[in-house]
Amino acid sequence: MLEIEWVLSFLLLGSFVGFMAGLLGIGGRGILVPVLTSIFLLQGIPVENVVHLALGSSMASIIVTSISSLRAHHSKGGVVWNIVKGMAPGIVAGTFIATFLVSHISSIYLALFFSMFMAYVSIQMFLNKKPKPSRKLAGNRGLLIAGSGIGAISALVSIGGGSLTVPYLTWQNVDIKRAIGTSAAIGLPISIAGTLGYVINGWESYSMGNYTFGFVYLPAVLLISIASFFTAPYGAKLAHRLNVSILKKVFSVLLIILSIKMLISIL
Repeated sequence: MLEIEWVLSFLLLGSFVGFMAGLLGIGGRGILVPVLTSIFLLQGIPVENVVHLALGSSMASIIVTSISSLRAHHSKGGVVWNIVKGMAPGIVAGTFIATFLVSHISSIYLALFFSMFMAYVSIQMFLNKKPKPSRKLAGNRGLLIAGSGIGAISALVSIGGGSLTVPYLTWQNVDIKRAIGTSAAIGLPISIAGTLGYVINGWESYSMGNYTFGFVYLPAVLLISIASFFTAPYGAKLAHRLNVSILKKVFSVLLIILSIKMLISIL
């Protein structure tokens, strides 16, 4: 049975992630992998498997919030479904195939890649840089290729893809609000394909019982999902009252610190 301290840890993590995701958007998800890595290490998970388990569990935790976010943006007409249809096949293929690659990469290299990507996201968030619209929306072939790349990177760092999809769509003259809504819709196939891939690829090497299915630890997924579901709306409401630009700068620094800490823990 799961000890109470771990139950509380996952609930607190989920509460914070949901709140920050509602307040800042994609930022909340960036802390899942480094914090889960630290918790799993404290639980005695072997170093060679700990990042894989953190990535898979984080990916599965995104499913519930992706559904909620998709419904909210769709109700406001913020989802461009033609883009979703064009990118979805590439998203699913890229995400799923990349999980096979992840299973053969050591925790050290995964942690290094994750830290580098989070550094990129943090710098973008700190500087509040947005790409200037400079070209027309790509055709189905271009969307398919872009979806494959976004899906693959999303699987490697276990995010919903918003940090890549929103800039990509904005660059192609998609209104920022519709880019965010479309990115939210794309987050669902990423999370489902990624979760399935992490379960399959870890099934033989790491399904050790105790509610662990492949590289997905079910208790963490459920507790984080439940807590984040209830706290995300409060973060969204508070976003209209606080100076979000300053909070983003502070949070970007926190992301870098957590990523570096994860890398040091693995090393």
